[in-house]
Amino acid sequence: MREVDIDQFAQAHAEGARVVDVREAREYVSGHVEGAELIPMGYVPSQMARLPKDEPVYLICRTGNRSLAMADFLRASGYDARSVAGGTVAWARSGRELVEGREPSRQAA
Repeated sequence: MREVDIDQFAQAHAEGARVVDVREAREYVSGHVEGAELIPMGYVPSQMARLPKDEPVYLICRTGNRSLAMADFLRASGYDARSVAGGTVAWARSGRELVEGREPSRQAA
């Protein structure tokens, strides 16, 4: 599975999936999916060792273009990488919240 829609991603996110935001830091700070780790697209190749190969990794950007490119790159290296179709724009349009700031930590439920 190379790409997932917002509802599939929301389910995985609710279950604690690993989420990596591949946008630039200024974009991330202005609004990201809660719990998403920031690894800008240009740094993904040098940061691959930080990502698990034994579980899915969900990549997200603004609209899904950068995350799809990075998912393809990671998949070619043996990762179960999945791009979130529509990115943070689709996440927000679906009525789900974006959080601001540098920290990816999830708030207690």
